[in-house]
Amino acid sequence: MTPDQRELFDAALAAMANAYAPYSNYPVGAAVRSSSGRVYAGCNVENAAYPQGWCAETSALAAMVSAGETRVVAVLTIAGGELCGTCCGGCRQKLREFADLDVPIWACARDGIRFEFTLGALLPHSFGPEHLA
Repeated sequence: MTPDQRELFDAALAAMANAYAPYSNYPVGAAVRSSSGRVYAGCNVENAAYPQGWCAETSALAAMVSAGETRVVAVLTIAGGELCGTCCGGCRQKLREFADLDVPIWACARDGIRFEFTLGALLPHSFGPEHLA
């Protein structure tokens, strides 16, 4: 792992430790690096009314936007399950709002990086802000 990846991994792992996942028992942590170089992390937060929860990527993006930033240059997620998960479809679209298609996304398990994708590979032929310009 590069030092930049390690910083994202550590932030995502720390956030995952705070995940609120009493229903799925599937904690997730995510970290995004903004164009300023700052790292923002988030965890999944479930709700008894299932569609009302939110994903770790959404939490990380909300922290970034709350801090006044709007550009993502790297993403790393850690899923707590046996299989290594990737961003759900909704989070892929949320990331698309703030990231270019060539932004790297690292999918991890607790032991490290398992897969590397670009946003464009995970969300091909996507709809983005430029379509509304």
